[in-house]
Amino acid sequence: MLAFVLRRIAQAVLVMLAVGFIAFSLFTFVGDPVLFMLGQDATPEDRVRVTKLLGLDEPFYVQYAKFVVRAMHGDFGLSLRQVQPVSRLIVERLPATLELSFVAALLALLAGIPMGVYTALKRRSWLSQVFLAASLIGVSLPTFLIGILLILVFAVLLGWLPSFGRGDTVAIGWWTTGLLTSSGLKSLILPSITLGLFQITLIMRLVRSEMLEVLRTDYIRFARARGLSDRAVHFKHALKNTLVPVITVAGLQLGAIIAFAIITETVFQWPGMGLLFIQAVTVADIPVMAAYLCLVALFFVVINLVVDLLYYAVDPRLRLDRAVAAH
Repeated sequence: MLAFVLRRIAQAVLVMLAVGFIAFSLFTFVGDPVLFMLGQDATPEDRVRVTKLLGLDEPFYVQYAKFVVRAMHGDFGLSLRQVQPVSRLIVERLPATLELSFVAALLALLAGIPMGVYTALKRRSWLSQVFLAASLIGVSLPTFLIGILLILVFAVLLGWLPSFGRGDTVAIGWWTTGLLTSSGLKSLILPSITLGLFQITLIMRLVRSEMLEVLRTDYIRFARARGLSDRAVHFKHALKNTLVPVITVAGLQLGAIIAFAIITETVFQWPGMGLLFIQAVTVADIPVMAAYLCLVALFFVVINLVVDLLYYAVDPRLRLDRAVAAH
C-alpha cells in the first residue's frame, strides 16, 4: 500500500512540474509582461529596471526554477491587469468556484445514480424512456445554451430565480459561502443545474450499463438461486459492484467540473476562478492564467490520487493482484 501511494505521489509531482513548465512558458511566448505593466510610453530606463525587478534578464531555467519555488509557496506574482497579488485574487474567487462545483457534483451523484439504477431495473417503463431521452438532450446541448435556456425560462419568463451573480454571502474566516442565505441558495440553483446536467447524464448511463452487465453475471444468478430477495440482489450485490467504475469516473468528473466551470461562470457572471480566468485571457494577464492552470492541475492530481486510493480500497482484485505480484 505504501509503495502504491509513493508511486502515485511521484507521478503527481512529475505532472505538476510539466504543467508548471507549460504555465511558465506563457510568460515567454504570450507577449511582453513589461510592456503590459508599463505601457507603450515607458522609457528604456523604466523597462530595464522592471525587467531586472521581475528577474526577466536571467536564464530561462533559472526563471523556471524560481517560478516553481514561488508557486510551491502560493506566490504567482502580481496581476498585470489589477496590479494585485494573484494569490489574493485566487483566494477571493476560490470559494465561489468550489461551492458551485461541489454542489453540481453532489447533484450529479444524487440524481445520476438512482436514475441509472432505475433505468437498468425498469427498462421498459415509460419513465425510463423519459430519462434516456432527457439524457440525450443533456449530452447533446452545449453548456452555454443550457444556461441561457434556464435563464430564459426560470429568470426571465417565470421570474422565480436570479439570472446572474452569487447573491448574499456569509464570511467564515477567509471563506465565503452563499449556502447560508436565501438569495445565495436561489442564485446557486441555475448554475449548479447547468454545470451538473452533463455529469448527471454521464453517471446515469454509466450506472445503467454497468448494472445491466453485473445483472448478467453468474454470481447474481447464484444469489437468486439462494432465494435472496430482489432488493438484496439489486442493492447489496449488484449495485456494490457497479459503483467500482463509477467511483473512478465520478472522481475524474469532479476535476472536470472545476476546470470547465468557466463557461457556466461566464454565462451566469458567477464570481469564481473561471470568470477571473476569462477576464485574464481578454487582457493577456499571464500571472493569473498561469496560476489558474497550476491550480486546476493540482485539483486534478489530488482528485486522481484520492480516486486511485478509493479504487484500491474498494476493489479487492487490485490488492490480490499486487499480493500475487509481490510473491
